[in-house]
Amino acid sequence: MIQRRMLEALYEATLGFPVVAITGPRQSGKTTLTRMAFPDYQYYNLESPETLALARTDPRSLFRNLEQGVIIDEVQKHPELLSWAQVQVDASSLTGKLVLTGSNQFEYMRDISQSLAGRVAMFKLLPLSLEELPLLSVPDWTDHAFKGFYPRLYNARIDPQMFYSSYLMTYLERDVRALMQIRNMREFERFVFLCAGRTGQVLNASSLSVECGVDTKTIHSWLSLLQASFVIHLLPPWHSNINKRLVKAPKLYFLDCGLAAHLLGIRKPADLAFHPLRGQLFETMVVGEALKYYYNRGITPLLSYFRDSTGREIDLILQRGNDPLPIEIKSGTTIQPDFFKHINYLRKLTGKNLPAGVIFADDRIEEIANTRIMPWHRSAELISALEESMPIKA
Repeated sequence: MIQRRMLEALYEATLGFPVVAITGPRQSGKTTLTRMAFPDYQYYNLESPETLALARTDPRSLFRNLEQGVIIDEVQKHPELLSWAQVQVDASSLTGKLVLTGSNQFEYMRDISQSLAGRVAMFKLLPLSLEELPLLSVPDWTDHAFKGFYPRLYNARIDPQMFYSSYLMTYLERDVRALMQIRNMREFERFVFLCAGRTGQVLNASSLSVECGVDTKTIHSWLSLLQASFVIHLLPPWHSNINKRLVKAPKLYFLDCGLAAHLLGIRKPADLAFHPLRGQLFETMVVGEALKYYYNRGITPLLSYFRDSTGREIDLILQRGNDPLPIEIKSGTTIQPDFFKHINYLRKLTGKNLPAGVIFADDRIEEIANTRIMPWHRSAELISALEESMPIKA
């Protein structure tokens, strides 16, 4: 069983919050994590028709063992239960004895914020991160980009093609229909495939609208749906008063590069060697790792990217106080002068010798002119070092 990095943050949250809530995509490991973290808690799964019926007819019964601890899985199946949760935790004055999980953001998080405001610690669990996977030897990054990071791919050794085909079918049939009434599922499915071809690129809703044959309002609605179900992340542009020529559109990333690779028709890692989206998929994987770094520590990520009207671009910006910390993401294995060009431009723009990083597809570690160069599988270490202004151990 793979040890999840979020465990430490979960235990810390139980010391101060009556309720801990975990949301995330299906199959990301929420149930496994909660049962591993709290093995003695009474467990209820609202996916079970019997348990759901009990929650509707006798909700108080689910909280009778609250002093010993209770886990309610897939709580979005019966949001009214959150009002009962509020009453029970307020009456008990206990901390950390109620754990809730859910698989979509919209209704689940809105209902929690209304019913349990000030009482709940919210966590987002994405699929496995590289720092959670034991790397006895460092494989080529294409192995991970092809396979993706859903736990069952590692615990049960399921074939990625079989897993993602089933995942997509379940997603389209269950989550999409539950969250939004879409008249033509074939159009939406085409939209998902088109989004995969745009991972790592600046979002152009008008272009998607033309290719899908629907209006831009529908495109934005569908994008919100993909965000709500943890399929994509829209990375906002970095804004500052020092330069008014910065682009305003977000960049689109799939939260799991394996799903994006499957949608792009990639059937084996070797297909990535000369694929036209090789660089974007590498970038998708690294941006996903950055999001996991913060989510796994219970921190809201303040991540963005830099791009101006002349095409100068920095793939990832970490925000530390008032300082933007730039990171370039390169799928090459040779350190090039171009790696530093836009980082140095941002330094000139801000008037500061900002700490910076480069993540690339080799396994070397170097530091050049206050820029730390790290291999792809150690991106978490780079983020930690930049956040804390610490040197990196080779």
